[in-house]
Amino acid sequence: MKNMTTVLLSILAGGLTAFGVVKATAPQTDSQPTTVVTDASGKVVETRTVNLADSDYPDFTYAAESAVEAVVYVEVTVQSRQQYQNIDPFFRFFFGDEYGFGQPQSREQKGSGSGVIIRPDGYIVTNNHVVANASKIQVTLNNNQQYDATVVGTDPATDVAIIKVDAEGLPTIPLGDSDQLRLGEWVLAIGSPLGAQLRSTITAGIVSAKGRSMPDYSGEFKIESFIQTDAAVNPGNSGGALVNKKGELVGINTAIVSQTGSYTGYSFAVPVNIVKRVAEDLMDYGSVKRAVLGITMGTVDKKIADEMKLSSVSGVYINEVLKGSAADKAGLKKDDVIIAIDGQKITDASSVQAKVSGYHPGDKADITIIRDGKQQTVTVEFQAAAQENGEADLEGTIAFYGARLKAADPETLKTLGVRGGVEIVSLGSGKMLDAGAKVGGIILYVNDAPVSNPEDVVAKAKKASRGVYIEGVDKSGRTFYFGFGK
Repeated sequence: MKNMTTVLLSILAGGLTAFGVVKATAPQTDSQPTTVVTDASGKVVETRTVNLADSDYPDFTYAAESAVEAVVYVEVTVQSRQQYQNIDPFFRFFFGDEYGFGQPQSREQKGSGSGVIIRPDGYIVTNNHVVANASKIQVTLNNNQQYDATVVGTDPATDVAIIKVDAEGLPTIPLGDSDQLRLGEWVLAIGSPLGAQLRSTITAGIVSAKGRSMPDYSGEFKIESFIQTDAAVNPGNSGGALVNKKGELVGINTAIVSQTGSYTGYSFAVPVNIVKRVAEDLMDYGSVKRAVLGITMGTVDKKIADEMKLSSVSGVYINEVLKGSAADKAGLKKDDVIIAIDGQKITDASSVQAKVSGYHPGDKADITIIRDGKQQTVTVEFQAAAQENGEADLEGTIAFYGARLKAADPETLKTLGVRGGVEIVSLGSGKMLDAGAKVGGIILYVNDAPVSNPEDVVAKAKKASRGVYIEGVDKSGRTFYFGFGK
């Protein structure tokens, strides 16, 4: 019996070995389908068709179909006033201005963008530049329902605005965590790229960069920490959704960089972690309660790393600590290098801005620095952003009647052929904007007295008994004048 078992096992082993040899040496058949075609020379060739499994490429269907319901089309009406200045003086002499000649004329203009419903009771986030100065706002949902909307609050610094419609039970997009986005991660952009005719358009791309600053961006507070993607975005996408594969909102599409005005491969979105913080303040208070650290800073490069004897080219160094600021009270000093805030690694100035923008005035944070080659941690209690004339902010600019000012760059002064002046860095609501000030303008005189730094402007205006008269030149060197009462 034992011999018989041994024989049977030997036969089975031999059979399996023979099958393996035949399988290994036999011609392999291709499981992929083939097609026979004739090329340009008349030669018959065989081409192979490759079938990819569903797992070999991303599936956006859930994210697209769920998120698109919460993205709306926003149409705005703006009343612009146009001054007719080239009327024949003899005609005006005989007829005067009784027919309206020479008087500002009102003209209605239409604009459009996108928005994202973030609360079922009608709160919608969009871009400030979409709804700025709008006299009427109309919102169209993906199901073609239309509502009139009102502005709850705006924040020019981040280009975020909140509008509201009178409705309940609206579809929303869950908010994700933009800090968790990874380079190369797939994202969808949803909006209305060319207005009403292309509402609810969905495009796909990847996260190209994080913490990106945009060329020529001007904001009241200059929060520049954008998500860059290559998802196709055009002007009407402004205010629309940037979502991940889960269908979570990770950003609000804001701008493109293009020499033609159309998409050329670069689009930018405000990270949802910043949007979330701004939106909460706008809904609760109507304005943003912004925290500031009170430093001017620069990014660490190899030269600075060598001079400061740093172990790596990382972090930001402090150029200046503003007197009386949160940084000053916490003991931060010039030439300190910030490498982390509450444990989050700091790589450049934009990452500091992005992190600080997540705090409210009065919040505390642990800031890790390198000083004299040694690492240490200090605790900072953030202060409110400057609002009164003469107060400085995170960037070192000075508040002045709704504008922010800084000493003009020497190269700019040289180009314009002037010795000294003060640049208008940004404009918010206030007397400067109402009087006709423009971003980029250089203030040369205040009430006939020359000025060379923002403190001069504030001091001269403070001494004025009745009004403030400002003279200067714009970016192209043309002279401007404007004034306002105190």
